[in-house]
Amino acid sequence: MGFGDLKQAAGLKVLNEFLSERSYVEGYVPSQADVAVFDALSGAPAADFVHALRWFNHIKSYKERSSLPGVKKPLGQYGPSGVADTTRGSAPVAKDDDDDDDDMDLFGSDEEEDAEAEKLKAERIAQYAAKKTKKPALIAKSSILLDVKPWDDETDMKKLEELVRSISMDGLLWGQSKLVPVGYGIMKLQIGCVVEDDKVGTDILEEQICAFEDFVQSMDVAAFNKI
Repeated sequence: MGFGDLKQAAGLKVLNEFLSERSYVEGYVPSQADVAVFDALSGAPAADFVHALRWFNHIKSYKERSSLPGVKKPLGQYGPSGVADTTRGSAPVAKDDDDDDDDMDLFGSDEEEDAEAEKLKAERIAQYAAKKTKKPALIAKSSILLDVKPWDDETDMKKLEELVRSISMDGLLWGQSKLVPVGYGIMKLQIGCVVEDDKVGTDILEEQICAFEDFVQSMDVAAFNKI
């Protein structure tokens, strides 16, 4: 598996096609897998590679990429199967000096190698057939910016943010936050999050955030963007 040479158009094409069906290199959140592939690029992909460019700009927005979860593996361990890993040298093919030239088998005469080759061929045929019959569904995600307003200027905003971040559910990832003045010494909490559309909606977020009624007066959606 692998993407090939990501500094060449061919490698970027493989990466672009790979990201057309997923948001990240592995899983549903940014990780060290994305960092490994990001670091292998020489720069932003051309506009023709729309999916790769979208992913590149998203990963680039993380200033502390070393803090993303996961363990960084060799580049060749990421990407679609069936693509040669050009990040390391290939082992030379062994030559059998005892083979008769008249009976030369271009695919190798060793029974063990033949069995492995047949197994690999069968797996690739099965993968191709599965891809033809059922294309994986895209996971729709959105980036949301929320405004959470307290009751007054005496509200403990640090505690308010802790309560908001304590909300945990499948398909929800909290992001950066800041305090924004609204007047008369009152500050509101502006906090971002990424949600999976099928699992988390703004109505659920509003219900759970406003449940902290001793701290929260109201919640509004300041920005909503599809990823």
